[in-house]
Amino acid sequence: MEPLVLVIIGYCLAFFMAVNIGGNDAANPVDTAVGSGVLTVRQALALFSIGVFAGALLQGSFVIKTIGKGIVPTIPLAGAVATVLAAGSWVLIATLKGMPISTTQSIVGGVIGVGLGMVLKGELSLGDLNFSVLSNIVLSWIISPLSAILLSLSLYTVLQKRLTMLETTPGGRRAIKILMILTLLFSAYSFGANDVANATGVYLFVTSKYLGLPDAHTMLVLASMGAAGIVVGGWSIGRKVIDTVAYKITKLDYGSGVVAEASNSLTVWLFTTIPSWLIGYGMPISTTHASVSSIIGVGFAKYGRKWFQSSKSVVLKIVFSWLLTLPITIIIGAILYHIIGLLVGVI
Repeated sequence: MEPLVLVIIGYCLAFFMAVNIGGNDAANPVDTAVGSGVLTVRQALALFSIGVFAGALLQGSFVIKTIGKGIVPTIPLAGAVATVLAAGSWVLIATLKGMPISTTQSIVGGVIGVGLGMVLKGELSLGDLNFSVLSNIVLSWIISPLSAILLSLSLYTVLQKRLTMLETTPGGRRAIKILMILTLLFSAYSFGANDVANATGVYLFVTSKYLGLPDAHTMLVLASMGAAGIVVGGWSIGRKVIDTVAYKITKLDYGSGVVAEASNSLTVWLFTTIPSWLIGYGMPISTTHASVSSIIGVGFAKYGRKWFQSSKSVVLKIVFSWLLTLPITIIIGAILYHIIGLLVGVI
């Protein structure tokens, strides 16, 4: 098979991955606006689309280079295809089941699987894998949901009385609605900046090699393609996961919804931006973990222990799907890399 043909197939799979990311992760910025009744799903998705494109084009490069070059020095074409196919398939299954999983964990798991496959085939040594970057990524997966829970719980505890007063007046309700719209846009922006890399980051080396584009232009092309696929996915297959996160974790009102959205968006943006300033690459955190954790935080702040009793089954199912994601995508990524390498006969 000619490399250019595989490039085209790979880009189609990257778009497939982006669509699945949109289907699963559109819930992350829009869930609280929908669950609190501030916006309809269509209104929320329209704002989501604007924010995703802005975030992907302006800051998507921060995390694209982390996925593309951070864990494995250079991901070959067969590896890029294997990674995206492994992650995309798992995300699609979860989306059709209405389960909000981490698309970031899915793509990172695929990359790890390919890296291990390259080690087993003698193409890399184990020391070539960048375990310092990987350890930072895994650490961010632990810190980010805890940060989101603590932030939303603290904010709601401090602001609860003020928000309750605002909800009793027409002017106050309008103010909260406007604030919700602004936080949704910021959340979608942060999501686009962080998650567009999950669909396209593995093609950074491939695009530079076969299309001859410098990195800056390459990342802009990849960010545009990824954002388009994410928007398509949100509109086409995003409803099931939106329903799960918006309505089944906790009952949201205007006040709790805006606090959860603000906490989610701030968490994602900080992990995307601050590490890039300090160490040169953004952290590909799970925007799903941040979003769900923010809602858990306000649920606990508002209802206390009663919240967990009413939402226990849904939350445990979600957590179980999170625990499955990494090992499943690692295994699938390694197997697919071996199979595709055999089929291609090159690369």
